Amino acid sequence: MVDLDAAGGAVSGGLVAGALEKPEGKAGAAHDGTCSDCGHAVSGNFCANCGQPTHVHRTLLHLGEELLHGVMHFDGRVWRTVPLLVTNPGRLTREWVAGKRARYVSPLGLFLFTIFLMFFVLSFGGGYKAPNGGALSPSLTTAEDVVAKTRQQVAEARAELDATEAASKGDPAARAGLTEARQRLEITSDGLKQAQAKLDELKSTKASTRPDGLQPGSWQAQLRDATTSGKIKSTTGGEFSQTVLKKLANPDLALYKLQQTTYKFSFLLVPLSIPFVALLFLWKRGFTLYDHGVFVLYSLTFMAMLSMALGLLGKVSWLSGPVALAAVFAPPAHMFAQLKGAYGLSVFSALWRTVLLLLFCLIVLSLFLVAIIYLGLGH
Repeated sequence: MVDLDAAGGAVSGGLVAGALEKPEGKAGAAHDGTCSDCGHAVSGNFCANCGQPTHVHRTLLHLGEELLHGVMHFDGRVWRTVPLLVTNPGRLTREWVAGKRARYVSPLGLFLFTIFLMFFVLSFGGGYKAPNGGALSPSLTTAEDVVAKTRQQVAEARAELDATEAASKGDPAARAGLTEARQRLEITSDGLKQAQAKLDELKSTKASTRPDGLQPGSWQAQLRDATTSGKIKSTTGGEFSQTVLKKLANPDLALYKLQQTTYKFSFLLVPLSIPFVALLFLWKRGFTLYDHGVFVLYSLTFMAMLSMALGLLGKVSWLSGPVALAAVFAPPAHMFAQLKGAYGLSVFSALWRTVLLLLFCLIVLSLFLVAIIYLGLGH
């Protein structure tokens, strides 16, 4: 049986490779008068038969240049595409469909790069950590060792001070060491207090942590308890349901697998969305599924960028209000502007289509979520 995760990764990789366009620009002088790829006779910088540059670079620096150029065309196109996607998405969609493509990043390339960037950023928010009820044990052991050693140092310092005091009674010259001995005892005593406080803190944290390593009251703990106690159970008793329940018993691992599956199969949002957009223009001629595909790709790209921006701004407490408003109003406003500009609609036509499109988005997201749960947790 084919591994679905591997298949998803392969498809995503294939789409990325397909989105990479051949490097453009100055390629260099012709090489021996023939194309190194197809063998066709050449007279310029590019082969007239297959389009490959006639001069093939073989430096590591040029390899990095081709990578950046191929993925996102870091020659100014991205700086023309992204601002237009935010401020005038209808014009961007319309011009790409009309064939004005040299100045813009392709919708597929921009979508895939944005999805990759979004999940790359999210990966810094925390990943899967295997449950370990004894996770604090090493820290506790270390703290206990520090306390024991410090106590020994305090005992040694006190014994040294007692010996110095006893010696100073019969030998006035020995009194010079009393100050140094008292300082050593004071320093070690302060160290013992700090070590003991750290040990007490670790013991308190350990006592408030469940044996499975989860914090009481957290959503992970509640989901695990509901799954293991039978509050959440399979209604069908099938193998798929049992597999899902088994993985839900480990919430962090389940969330990690869902995140990875969402990234690998994010391209499914495109074929799921195109038919619903096509329904909005079922009786209007002149629009093809390709046009709707470009609309969907640019729209999804903007939503991913918006999610990243709001996620970062949401970490600033005083921006929570504006971020919430943007999360509610920015998506429908962008959909309205893109529909109106891309398809040349009136305000009323774009408005009712925006309302339907929002409804269709909920349907698509529900279907996508079902697919992600099946692919991520059911295998």
